[in-house]
Amino acid sequence: MLAPLLTPLLACIALIPLLATLIARIPLRWWWIRCFEFPRVQIATLSLLCGVSALVFLSPGNWRTAIWVIVLITVALQSQYILPWTRLWPVDVKNASKQSSSKQHITLLIANVLTPNRHTEGLLGMIQQHQPDIILTLESDQWWQDKLDPVLAERWKYNVKVPLDNLYGMHLYSRLPLKDTSVKWLIQEDIPSIHTQVQLESGDYIRLYAVHPRPPAPSESEKSLWRDAELLWVGQEVHQTPQPTLVAGDLNDVAWSRTTRLFCRVSGMLDPRRGRGMFSTFHAKNPLLRWPLDHIFVTNHFTLVNMQRLDAFGSDHFPILATLCYQPSRQNEQERPEADSEEHQQASETIQKGKTEKQLT
Repeated sequence: MLAPLLTPLLACIALIPLLATLIARIPLRWWWIRCFEFPRVQIATLSLLCGVSALVFLSPGNWRTAIWVIVLITVALQSQYILPWTRLWPVDVKNASKQSSSKQHITLLIANVLTPNRHTEGLLGMIQQHQPDIILTLESDQWWQDKLDPVLAERWKYNVKVPLDNLYGMHLYSRLPLKDTSVKWLIQEDIPSIHTQVQLESGDYIRLYAVHPRPPAPSESEKSLWRDAELLWVGQEVHQTPQPTLVAGDLNDVAWSRTTRLFCRVSGMLDPRRGRGMFSTFHAKNPLLRWPLDHIFVTNHFTLVNMQRLDAFGSDHFPILATLCYQPSRQNEQERPEADSEEHQQASETIQKGKTEKQLT
C-alpha cells in the first residue's frame, strides 16, 4: 500500500534538486536564479537522500531506475562545482616551506561581526589568542569601533575606519605599516572598499583589497549585477597592475559561483581553500544551510602556512584566520588561472553596466 503513494512522491522530490541544479546554470543575474548557486552541497545531499529512499522503499523496476538516473545526473552536475573544495582535489596554493622566514608571513583575521551583534568578548578573545597582523571587520558600525579601538589601538596602530550603519561598514586594524591607503566606492555610493599597501617585516610591500559587495537577495538587490561588477573591477585592477596581492572580505558569493570563478580567471588569483576544504562561514547559527561566503584570494607570490575557521561569537558568520607566506621564488610552482579575451570583455561590460544601471530595491 505504501509503495504506490511513495513512487510519485519520490519521483517529484528527485526532480526538485535537478531543477534547482539546472536553474543555477542559467546565465542571468536575477537573485532568484543566482541563489541556487549557494546550496550546492545541500542540493546534492537532498538528491542522494531521495535515491537512498528509493532503494529502501521501492521495489526494483522502472520507477526506481528512473529516480536513480535523475539522482546521478544531479550529483554529477553538482560534484563538478563541489569537488575542487574538498581534499579530493589538488591544492591551488602550495604549503609554505618549513624554512621560510616568519618575516615573510602575514596573518589575517576576517570577521563579519553582524551589526546588531553585541558579543565583542568572543572576537576580542580570538584576536588576543591568535595575534593576527591584520584584522578586518565587516558590518562594523560606530558602536563596534568604540568597542574595538581601546583594545586594539596600541598593538594594531595602523588602521582604516569606515563606520556605517547600513551593514556595509568596515574596519581594518594592522600592526604592520600601511601606505597609499584609500577608501573607494567602486560601483555603488554606499558600498565601500579599502585599498592599501602593507609592509611585511621583511620590508616587502604587498597590496591588499578589503571588499564587501551587496548580495543578490530580496531585501538587498534584485540582481547580482552590482556585486559581480565590484568583484570584477578588483579582478581587472589586479590583472592590469600586477604585484603581490591579497583580496579579502565577505564577497556575498560562494567560491564555486560563476562570478567568483570568473574573478579568479580575470585577476589570475588563487584560492587557498581549493583542495583543502570549504571553510564554510555562513550561516553560523544554521548548520544545515552553510556555505563559504568569506574569502581570501592570493596571487601566486604566496604560499599557505595555515588556514582555519574560528569559533562563532554571536555573528551569523564564523571568522576566518589565515597565515600566508610571501614566497615569490615559488611562483612557477603555482599555475595561475587565466581569462581569455572574451572573458575580459565580459568583465569590462559587467563593470560598465554595474556603474550605469541603478537597482530597483
